Amino acid sequence: MALGKSVWENTPWPGEENWRGDNAVDGRYTNRSAQGGQCVISYGKVENATWRVDLGGVVSISHIYIYYRTENMPRTCPTSFTSRLAGFFLYVSNTTSKQDGHLCFHEIQTVNGTPSEDQRIHCSVHGQYVIFYNERRPNVTYPSYYSEFAYYELCELEVYGCYNVGYYGPSCNKPCPINCQERRCDVNTGQCLGCVAGYQGQFCDQVCDQQTYGQQCSQSCGNCSNRETCHHINGTCLHGCNEGVLGMYCLTECNPGYYGRDCMYQCSENCNMTRRCNRFTGECDHGCKAGWTGTTCNQKCETGYFGPDCKSECGHCLNANQCHRGNGTCLRGCSAGYIGSFCREKCPSWSFGLNCVYRCNAFCRGNASCDHVTGTCIDGCIQGWNGPLCEKERQQTLSSSNDDILVISIVVPMIIVLCGSILNFIFWRRKNAKVKSHQQKLTKQKQLNFLNNTRTLTTKEKTPTHTKISEHF
Repeated sequence: MALGKSVWENTPWPGEENWRGDNAVDGRYTNRSAQGGQCVISYGKVENATWRVDLGGVVSISHIYIYYRTENMPRTCPTSFTSRLAGFFLYVSNTTSKQDGHLCFHEIQTVNGTPSEDQRIHCSVHGQYVIFYNERRPNVTYPSYYSEFAYYELCELEVYGCYNVGYYGPSCNKPCPINCQERRCDVNTGQCLGCVAGYQGQFCDQVCDQQTYGQQCSQSCGNCSNRETCHHINGTCLHGCNEGVLGMYCLTECNPGYYGRDCMYQCSENCNMTRRCNRFTGECDHGCKAGWTGTTCNQKCETGYFGPDCKSECGHCLNANQCHRGNGTCLRGCSAGYIGSFCREKCPSWSFGLNCVYRCNAFCRGNASCDHVTGTCIDGCIQGWNGPLCEKERQQTLSSSNDDILVISIVVPMIIVLCGSILNFIFWRRKNAKVKSHQQKLTKQKQLNFLNNTRTLTTKEKTPTHTKISEHF
C-alpha cells in the first residue's frame, strides 16, 4: 500500500541521490548497502530523525514490514546499524503529525540486546500517514548499544491492509459490523476498532450496560424515573425523571421552591421559610410555620396542638375546643378552673369555676381554699359543715368523736334545762294571763254592775210622787 507513494524526511543527505527518501517505497531491498541505491539514509549527527509516507488517503492497515540497512552482512553477524535502529517509534496518523496519530510500536525490548534489522509490526488501525521516528535526546542515558545520534536507514517499508475502509478479510470484501465506529474494523478479524455510541463488544453488537450510554458506554445515565436506564445512545430518560431532577438527561437539580418527579411540585407555602424544601421529598428545610405539620407542612394541627410543627399543646380551652393553631390562644374562652389567653393559669386558691367567678365556701377548711374546677373543699370542711362544697350543716350524733360527746353531754342538759325553763315560763305566762283575764272580766263585771245599779238608783229618784211610799220601808 506504500509502494510508490509520496514521502517526506526531515534530514535528507545533501546532494546524494542514491540515499533519497523514496528508496524506501520503491519495492527494492535486495541490496541493503549504502552503495546499492535501494535505501534512504539520513544525514548524521542529529538529535531526532523523521521519515514518513503518505498512503494517499485513509486506509485499513493490518501490519507493516521494515527492512533496515545491513550492508548485506549475514544475519548471524551483528552490525553497527542495529544500534542506529534501536529505540525507534512507528506511528500511524491521519495527519502529518505523530502527536495526532496512533503509536503502533516503540522498540524498547530486544532479544540479544539489539533489535533485528527485519521488523514485522502488527498495527490494525486506520490512517493515512506512516511515520518512522527516532531520537537521541541530550542529558538522557540510553543503553550502551544505542548509537550516539539519531538515524533512519530504511531500505524498504511495506504497508499491508485494505484500501476500502469498512471491509476486511483476505480479499477485503467482508463488510465491517454495522455498529463499528466509522465502519472501521480489523482487516484480519473484523473486530471493530471502536463502536458507535450506545454499543460495546468486540463486534459492537451489544448495547451499553444498564445505567450507561454513549461513546464506549463510558457515560452514566442521569436519575431517570423509577431508576430506569436511559437511552443507550443519547442518554435521554425515556419516561421522565426521578425526584429532585429535571431535563432530558435528568441531571439538572430542581430550582429552589420545587421538588419531586421532574420537579413538578411546588414546596408548601406553609414551610417556615416559604417554599424552601428538600428537592427530593418536599420536606420543608426549616420545619413548618405555626399551625402546620407533616412532611410537606400541608396538614393542620390536630385538635389540642398548635405552633411550629404543632409541637405545643393547647391549654384548657372551653369544651375542649381547638385553640388557635398558630398562637395557641383559646378562641372561645377557658374551661372551668382556668383563666388567661392560653387557659393555662389555674384559678386562685379562693375561687373556682368558669372564668373563676365563684368564691370557695367560707366553711372550707384551710384558708377557705377549694378545687379550682369543681369548688370542692380540698382540705374538707370546718366543724359543723359537710358536703362537697361544705354547704350543708352537719347533724350532731352520739356517734361523733369523743370531743363531740363531751360537748353534747354538757350542752344537751343545758338545752333541756333551758327548754324546761322556757316551757315553765311559757306555762306561767299563760296561767298568769288567764288569771289576769279572769280578774279583768270580774272587774269589768263589777263595773257593769255598778253602772247598772247607779242607773237604777237614778231612775228611782226621778220616779213621780205617786209612787208608794210603803215600798221604801
